[in-house]
Amino acid sequence: MMVRLAHQINALGKDESVRVIILTGSGRAFCSGVDLTAAEEVFKGDVKDVETNTVAQMELCKKPIIGAINGFAVTAGFEIALACDILIAAKGAKFMDTHSRFGIFPSWGLSQKLSRIIGANRAREASLTAMPISAEQAERWGLVNHVVEEGEVLRKAQEVAEAIVKNNQDLVLRYKAVINDGLKLDLGHALSLEKERAHAYYSGMSKDQFQKMQEFIAGRSSKKPSKL
Repeated sequence: MMVRLAHQINALGKDESVRVIILTGSGRAFCSGVDLTAAEEVFKGDVKDVETNTVAQMELCKKPIIGAINGFAVTAGFEIALACDILIAAKGAKFMDTHSRFGIFPSWGLSQKLSRIIGANRAREASLTAMPISAEQAERWGLVNHVVEEGEVLRKAQEVAEAIVKNNQDLVLRYKAVINDGLKLDLGHALSLEKERAHAYYSGMSKDQFQKMQEFIAGRSSKKPSKL
């Protein structure tokens, strides 16, 4: 399933008809993690094989990925959630890192990403105790964007996706890229990256494109803005 998911993410990323990807689980969990009966095969596999690495394909995907967390997101499932750009969680959803409980060394980014989102102390507690993080706590800590009622997760994810689709799609892709690439740098270098890409973007625009942008902005400014 991990290999198939990696291939599907890759295919969706290349599909020009796709604007936003929504990833959710079927059943009671978003993803309950790796099947430990196949642990040796999975963990001793080629970790550098990007083509079959689900999280690597999600990180390489240029399209926005919304995670609709409908239940437990455990260990590898937690790492898949962390590879999403936006997270919507049901009230009963829980995030849990059980690497330390079962003697599994993380390899999909949980040890590095979680601390950057919720802070080092909270991440250490979550990972070293293997205690679950509720959807409500995850929202307070900035891990989750929205918490909704059970059964409303996919609807809310679609609502956010529709809001994204209404915008300039070229800029959506560029914006996601500069945010994610900037997160890998210190603030000074990230700000320089933004300036460099902005300069390249505007330098590549023709007078006609600038005119169309101004006309579009003028038309939009007369309309009442919508809210999520």
